[in-house]
Amino acid sequence: MSRKTYFFLILILGSLTALGPFSIDMYLPGFPAIAKDLHTTAAKVSLSLSGFFIGISFGQLLYGPLLDRFGRKKPLFIGLSVYIIASIGCAVTTSIEGLIVMRVIQAIGSCAATVASVAMVRDLFPVSESAKVFSLLLLVVGVSPMIAPTVGGYVTAAFGWHTVFWILAAMGVAILAATVLWLPDSYKPDKTMSLKPKPIIENFIAVVRNPQFFTYSLTGAVAFSGLFAYVSGSPLVFMEVFHTDEKVYGWIFAFLSIGFIGSSQLNTLFLRKYTSEQVVNIALICQVIIAFTFLAAALNGLLTLPTTIAFLFFFLCCVGYTFPNAAALSLAPFTKNAGSASALMGAFQMGAGTLISIAISLFEVPSVVPMVGSMAISASVALTILLVGRRFITEKVEVQEGADAGMIH
Repeated sequence: MSRKTYFFLILILGSLTALGPFSIDMYLPGFPAIAKDLHTTAAKVSLSLSGFFIGISFGQLLYGPLLDRFGRKKPLFIGLSVYIIASIGCAVTTSIEGLIVMRVIQAIGSCAATVASVAMVRDLFPVSESAKVFSLLLLVVGVSPMIAPTVGGYVTAAFGWHTVFWILAAMGVAILAATVLWLPDSYKPDKTMSLKPKPIIENFIAVVRNPQFFTYSLTGAVAFSGLFAYVSGSPLVFMEVFHTDEKVYGWIFAFLSIGFIGSSQLNTLFLRKYTSEQVVNIALICQVIIAFTFLAAALNGLLTLPTTIAFLFFFLCCVGYTFPNAAALSLAPFTKNAGSASALMGAFQMGAGTLISIAISLFEVPSVVPMVGSMAISASVALTILLVGRRFITEKVEVQEGADAGMIH
């Protein structure tokens, strides 16, 4: 693979992966304007974000088998078309209920791009390169939280929040055109893959029963949910607790994204000396320490705007190390079922994110504590899953080595 082809593939796959984050981040500065226009509260508007997470969780399980059965491109085209239509629906809705429903449908469309891009990493690149490729994808994805809320803040202030969704629809059209024209077929359709419920469920169970998959996919999902806690809680924290406006919030969000992006790129340097397992372990321990220090400061009323930004910055740095390595380790055991494994991994991530975002939306009183408390819980649970899961991985290796030794004798 030439360097030019490599770069072009990363750009397209990164654009597919970035569609979901852009859809999440770009309308965040518009929460107060949406609440006012639709005669509701900012907390209820955040349910549209929870609805998006629910749609992604369900949609990824739907697209996994389709991507294995029909190849990567046909389901991807359908999903992007659904996304475009739903984005237009969000732009023209006149009620909070309509917005929530359209956001769910929009998410179901967007997650085709997410699942396909992750599966195609496994198709197009060797296992040894997966963690590095995921880190490069995060560089492209990382542009979205730097650009999206900043642009969203200015667009909302100048043209209203409806325009944000018209822009998202246009992005969907551009990405669909790029995939049709330039994305290669990376996987031959598997006609033996049944789309009946029983075989699909059995296939998912077979994936989950792999100790390496469930350990690292659950660890990554729960650790990554700390990012969703930040995304869900930050509009309330910055715009209602610290009283920033839409534009300032957008710039804060962009600055904090540097931590996530920077660490994901430094990850490629660390992988020259350390294994993905070692990086995940160290990053999670640091994530737990930072989160509980952050929580102690919040409970004792010691947080200011600068200290809140600082704690969030370092927390997101840890997530930037955890996610690409956990994703690579989760998918490493699979070739034939990479689409289903990718879908399950994404469903776990979005499922955890959905739960944490719904929990935060229940707190309508402006406070930093719900967001920070959720981040501390997610980090500690992720570390626990990692430590326990590694025992199952070790046991499987020992059993396999014993069986191999028996065959030799």
